[in-house]
Amino acid sequence: MKPVIAVPAIAALVFRAWSRKSLTPVGILAALITAVVHAIHPWSVCFALLAVFFLAGTSATKVKHGIKAKLTQSADGAAGGEGPRNHIQVLANSLTASILIMLHAWQLKKEGTYAKDDLCWRRGSDVLVVGIVANYAATCADTFSSELGILSRSKPRLVTAPWRIVPPGTNGGVSLAGLSAGLLGGFIIAITSTLLIPFCDNWSFGDKIKYTQAIALAGLGGSILDSVLGAIFQASVVDLHSGKVVEGAGGRKVLVHGHPMHFKPAAELRSKAGRGEGKDGIAKTSTIDPSLNDSAKLSRTMQQAGVSGTVVGDSQHESRKIAVGYDILDNNAVNLLMAALVSVVSMVGACLIWDVPFSSVILL
Repeated sequence: MKPVIAVPAIAALVFRAWSRKSLTPVGILAALITAVVHAIHPWSVCFALLAVFFLAGTSATKVKHGIKAKLTQSADGAAGGEGPRNHIQVLANSLTASILIMLHAWQLKKEGTYAKDDLCWRRGSDVLVVGIVANYAATCADTFSSELGILSRSKPRLVTAPWRIVPPGTNGGVSLAGLSAGLLGGFIIAITSTLLIPFCDNWSFGDKIKYTQAIALAGLGGSILDSVLGAIFQASVVDLHSGKVVEGAGGRKVLVHGHPMHFKPAAELRSKAGRGEGKDGIAKTSTIDPSLNDSAKLSRTMQQAGVSGTVVGDSQHESRKIAVGYDILDNNAVNLLMAALVSVVSMVGACLIWDVPFSSVILL
């Protein structure tokens, strides 16, 4: 990308993030470094994909912010909604693309074509380009799916158990509106790359159409993969009192409150209360555990929100429960893993279609 275009473009992107407080100070630094890496590629499409993803993603977040604040809850107990994104979130969405961009730029320099004015993308080669575009198609699709999908009037269903309805914001929860939004996000990246990539003459119009469709579908596939990974490896924590999903700040894990040294199981308290006799027994029941009368109400609230019926609310004991998934990865790790997998699978698919040995991509 030419410096005369790169410098003001990077400055504008950083200024927008700073003025709208969409990124933390360290997040802005990470975004600046990422933008410089994207700008070292001779094609402007790499930087354009980063810019489109950032602008589209922040716009989608702004659209649903008020709705999400009512449907979810932050880990500190406040209303839900996305705050400024940090450096880890920036890297989770762009690190794979940044690595592939540096590899492709090095490959072009190695071939002696980096500075050529007539440099174009030959059909059947430069498979790394597919991985770069697929990264942003997947991350943009996932962003649209999660940020706009929450606007769906119907409650989402768990992707690994479609018969189960889950609360909005649950990791692994999908809806028709969310999938449609994901496809839109993937298409935005696909059409942006199609318009800006300098295709060589051996690309026909039909080839470009097929490429655009494949990238859009790769984005949708990334959104679905992110849901599957989230449903399995990421814990969805639900507040028992409100029935809302609790979100960790900056995509981090959510602490599940409650410790066995701080409370006794509700069943044990019920047992002790049941041993009382007559009026004394009734008095002991209300004294030992006044929350028991609210437990049924909390359980109904949870079930109406879509939480599994096996989760029982207890107003004075644990305030949070893991409703879905295992607490192995946080949201940032899931996003990074998803983007990397989609990029690799897309490159492997391109190698198979174009009959290019994947070893040539690895060894460069």
